[in-house]
This record gives sequence, structure tokens and C-alpha cells, in this order.
Amino acid sequence: MSEPHGTKEAAYDVIVLGAGPVGQNVADRARAAGLSVAVVERELVGGECSYWACVPSKALLRPVIAVADARRVDGARQAVTGPLDTEGVFARRDRYVTDWDDTGQAQGVKSIGADLFRGHGRLDGPRRVTVTRDDGSRQVLTARHAVAVATGSRPVLPDIPGIDEARPWTNRHGTDSSTVPARLAVVGGGGVGVEMATLWQGLGSRVTLLARRRLLPRMEPFVGDLVAQGLTGAGVDVRIGVQVRALRRPDPTGPVTLTLDDGGELEAEEVLFATGRTPATDDIGLDSVGLTPGSWLDVDTTCLVHGVDGDWLYALGDVNHRALLTHQGKYQARTAGDAIGARAAGRPLDDAAWGDHATTADQHAVPQVFFTDPEAGSVGLTADQAAAAGHRIRTVDLDFNAAQGANLYADGYRGHGRLVVDLDREVLLGVTFVGPGVSELLHSATVAVAGEVPLKRLRHAIACFPTVSEIWLFLLAAYQRDRDTPQTASA
Repeated sequence: MSEPHGTKEAAYDVIVLGAGPVGQNVADRARAAGLSVAVVERELVGGECSYWACVPSKALLRPVIAVADARRVDGARQAVTGPLDTEGVFARRDRYVTDWDDTGQAQGVKSIGADLFRGHGRLDGPRRVTVTRDDGSRQVLTARHAVAVATGSRPVLPDIPGIDEARPWTNRHGTDSSTVPARLAVVGGGGVGVEMATLWQGLGSRVTLLARRRLLPRMEPFVGDLVAQGLTGAGVDVRIGVQVRALRRPDPTGPVTLTLDDGGELEAEEVLFATGRTPATDDIGLDSVGLTPGSWLDVDTTCLVHGVDGDWLYALGDVNHRALLTHQGKYQARTAGDAIGARAAGRPLDDAAWGDHATTADQHAVPQVFFTDPEAGSVGLTADQAAAAGHRIRTVDLDFNAAQGANLYADGYRGHGRLVVDLDREVLLGVTFVGPGVSELLHSATVAVAGEVPLKRLRHAIACFPTVSEIWLFLLAAYQRDRDTPQTASA
């Protein structure tokens, strides 16, 4: 879709910087409020999620997990007689990323009635954006009501000797490559690291995973332990408490050598760094409105940026650093889009906790899933987080093999669940599941946490027999059984 022509300056009610899922959602909500919208994108419409993160990684991981699931079921495992067809797996990925062609998503922006401007958008003072196209020409846009920054984040590479020479992979190389390296070193034990290790080991690479501390450190401790066991069982060499001190790749077509802090060395055809992300705000003109370029943007409950006069600048998704998850950014975008519409119409804001214009879930009910083997999912607070926040809590833990539905799902099913219960109100503050297929359990947990469903009522939500969701019955029964048993409650 081509952008509007015929003028070097144009005014809109709302300007959105970034056309990923977050930018598209706030644009859609603003249009639904009757506001005119301009969307600015310098790369592909659809953003990181559509082409180098969530969509391609899950398209690639699903065949790996499907084969692993088949091997856990007697009668099906005998049918798995060879390795994955990597060409078929890569072709599947290419279909889901539409061969990195954003025509369809660009048409989607047009279909909601927004105008798309391709180029590098930069703030140029209050309510003003300058778009520089690839040919050097410029378009000036002004916003009557709001500018929404949804430019996302980019991977961080550590400042260690040899990093440039090594030409390391990031999540982008990890999801758009169509060549399986014989040996791959993955550095980082967070979500990207464990998913990339799962993926490439499943595709036939010999993967070594290096992590400074336990895997998935922001989740309950047992999560990282079970995921590490799963990776090791799949053949990944998992090394915890290890850091990379230097890299060498003297031959650009040869292997890379990693020097480790324990004095050892590791050689691999490729090295992938999954060591954190930084906001893509370094070159969007933040200094023109009194903010620091390259910084995370601090926002209020409606995603309005603090420190900018006039209530016009919003920051959504990764850039506000609340939860670097696509679904959470889209939630923020829907909420902020409604708030922009209300402010533009002069209507009062419903920005109290859980109100229509409040991103309350950012603090209390963020769901996240990692598609490893076993899968790991959680929502809300961990036990340590809840205790640190001053809650009196009780934790309820249970292995999934208690549920017959889990054992029918996979012979010898191995998994674990935890509830974090607020003892004063008897509602759930957090839920964590680890095991095959648990990603499909997480929304029920999210409803329970976000809805603050009393446990007395929740026990009447009957799980179908025989399904993995029966674990809910066993967890709630364990809490009810132990509620009157003396136990030191955390505080």
C-alpha cells in the first residue's frame, strides 16, 4: 500500500510510531473512537513479532514439540522412525511469515482507515513527527491529540573481545536461518535462550546452552530445573554458572571459538546470544521533548509518558519495559487507545484499578509461556515476589502425574504445578505450570488471577475428565485439605 502523497505536511488526530502488533492495535482502537490515524514504520509492517520472534519461533518449534509428544505415547513413538524434515519445517516457517512480505499486514492497516507512512519516524518537538523515507525525502506529521511510541526493542550484545569478529546470531538469525549448524552455542538462559536451544537441537544441531544462573530465573525455581532436565534429555549440553569472556573467528567461513570464564574453550559453527534487549528509542527524537534517547519510557496506568507536558505522548509494549511480551503490549495498546479516544472526546477516564483505561494486569496478571519441552507457563506473582510485596501466602505444589488426564496425554507424564494463595483474601496471586501441553492451561489460570476468583468458588469450576486440566482439582483439593494444617505463612 502506498502512502498518501501531494503534501509535505499533514495533520492527524493520532500518530503511531511502529506498525507491529502493538502499533496496529492502538491504531485500530483510535480509529474505532473516530479519530484519524497515521502509522509510521521503517521496517516491515507487522514488526519483530511477525517476522523474527513469536510467529516464526513457534512455527519452527511446533514440529519439534509434536515429535517429542508423539514419542511420549506408546504406539505413536514407534511411528517416529527418522529425523525432522528440516526443509519442510523451514517451509512451514516461511508460510507463517509470508516470506517476509508485509503486503497483507500493510493492507490490514489500510482496512481500518489508517494511513501508512514508510520511513524513519522521529519526534520533532511536541506533537510533531518527521518521517524520512529511503530516498531521503521527508514528510512532516502533526498530531492533534496523541503520539503513540510502539517501536519495540532490539537484542543486546555483550561488550566482550571478539564480538564483532564472531558475527553472532541474535533472535533474528535464530528464526530466519534455513541452515542447521552442526554445532550451536546458545548464550543466555532466559526465554529466548531456552526456546532457541530446544528448536535447534530438535532440528539436528548439537547445542550447548551457557547460562550465568538457573534457567528462566524470573519464574519459580522448579521451572528452570525441569526445563534443564528436558533439554539435557533431548541432548543439549546445559552448563549453568558459565560466562563467555572472549570470542575468536579468524576465518569468516570457519567456526567460532568461545573462551569461558572457567578457562575452558568451546567451538561451534555459530553462537547465538540471548542476553537481553534494549528499547528501540535511541533515534526517535526523544531529546526533542526532553527525554533521554535510548531510554525505557516510564508511563502511568494509561501508558501516558511521565515527564512530558500536555498529556499527548504514550509508550506501549516493549518500550515501557513493563512486560516484553507481544500479548501484553497489545493489551496496553487496546487500553491506551481507548484512553486516547476518551481524552480526545473530553470524557472522564476510568483509570482506577481494573478500569477500562487502566493497564492493571501489567502489575498483577501477566501471563507468559515458553515453548520448551516441557512447556513452562505462569501468570501473576511467584511466591518470592508475593512475599516481598507483603502478602501472607501459602503455596500449593503438586506433580501432574496425580491427574489421570495427564497420564493419558503422555505415558509417564512429568510436570509440576504451583498455586500462590493470598491467605487474607483466599484468592490466587500466581500460578505456575510446567509440563507437556501446559500452554493451553494458562488462560484458565489468567482468568482466575485477573478475576480474583475466590478459591471457595473456584473449586466449583469442574475440569473435564480425563484432561490435563484435572490438575486444577488436585491443586485446589490440596489447598482445602491443608488450609487448617499449621503452616508458617510467608509475609
